[in-house]
Amino acid sequence: MQEAQITVFLADDNLFVREGVRALLALEDDVEVVGVAADYDELLADAEQAAPQVLVTDIRMPPTFQREGIEAAKELRKRHPGTGVVILSQYDDPEYAISLLSEGAAGYAYLLKDRVAEGDQLARAIREVATGGSMLDPKIVEALVRPITADDFLSPADEALLRMVAEGKPIKAIAVVRQTTAADVADSIERLFVTLARGLSSGTSGCLERLKMLQKAIVDREEQGESLSRLLPGGIAEKLRAEGRRIGQTESLQVTVLMSDIRGYSGIAERSTPSLLATQLNEHRAEMNRAIISEGGTVMQFVGDAVMGVFGAPVPQRDHADRAVAAAFAMHAAQERVNRRWEGEGIEPFCLGIGLSTGEVAAALLGSDERLEYSVVGDTVNLAQRIQQWAAAGQTVVSEVTHAALTDPVAAEPLPPRQVKGRQAPVAACRISPADQAVAAVGGRA
Repeated sequence: MQEAQITVFLADDNLFVREGVRALLALEDDVEVVGVAADYDELLADAEQAAPQVLVTDIRMPPTFQREGIEAAKELRKRHPGTGVVILSQYDDPEYAISLLSEGAAGYAYLLKDRVAEGDQLARAIREVATGGSMLDPKIVEALVRPITADDFLSPADEALLRMVAEGKPIKAIAVVRQTTAADVADSIERLFVTLARGLSSGTSGCLERLKMLQKAIVDREEQGESLSRLLPGGIAEKLRAEGRRIGQTESLQVTVLMSDIRGYSGIAERSTPSLLATQLNEHRAEMNRAIISEGGTVMQFVGDAVMGVFGAPVPQRDHADRAVAAAFAMHAAQERVNRRWEGEGIEPFCLGIGLSTGEVAAALLGSDERLEYSVVGDTVNLAQRIQQWAAAGQTVVSEVTHAALTDPVAAEPLPPRQVKGRQAPVAACRISPADQAVAAVGGRA
């Protein structure tokens, strides 16, 4: 059977770019270009008629060459909710990314034109947004958290202080870095602004621009942080800014990893249309996301029908096992509610199998030229994936270590130890009692 194709509409005023992208996508078996446009009006009119699953568009197009691509994309999403959008731009200015993501990141991607031909970046972005995911070029992420630097009339110490102020660091945090008191930092900041003011009054080159940039950084910091946080798992953007962590720098954490999977998903996909399946996945992911976050977890990634969450990273949690079990209960309950509504609409339900594993992981912000993501790696992650496969529809299977780590134990049925790939010794696990699961899902975690 031929693989279902993702329908794509292309918009760019440059004929060579437009046809180049079309040729690039022609190499992908699961992507079909259903229309093209060269300006704002043509884009809206033709895309409205074509109703593509994904819009790939430039930012600046006729008639004004301002933000026609972004505005048209938002208008198309209003008319056809769920349409994925991939912005192709030659600009790595974070202002454009913030404008694009002002209403949320789900279903949006922002890529730089000069890197689109590298690997299969564009095709991956299209597949990602078609199912409600998001993707941001690492250069944009870097620009969102890039600190401001001062001109030569400031000393190196003042430059460093200005960067920390622009990054929004509190006075106490700056005092720790500078190994001094909060009062001394407050005085230093006051002197710094006096220096800038004097430079402005004396006509020092670049001083006015520096003050404007500093003011903009302080005012926009919260907005930029919100946009970045939508594209990285919860707490990671704040961790980047607060700790200045480098890409590839790892830390060891004790966590509980949650893996969920939709049982019989391949069959559902075969019987469904791509557009309906994308709508279902969007709603499913939103519910899973809320269930994990409500228990203080971090949604690490969505891969097809699978969801991965972690409890205890990036911020350590003493009760990470309890939170993970509560989240699993909430996920089952949330999907049951959605399934009841889908049943009334004649839509096939999703049934989940969930696995939990507790142990040590290495957590790091990992990146390449094409992608930047926060990841946890280690045997604990692999084990969660393995035991997830032991859970039938509606069930939750937890490792023996996870069950022992619970501070609020729940009844569970021990399973016979089994051999799993990558481990020499059999793995002990248990299945949560369906009755306890139902009670916990209704009552919630104290």
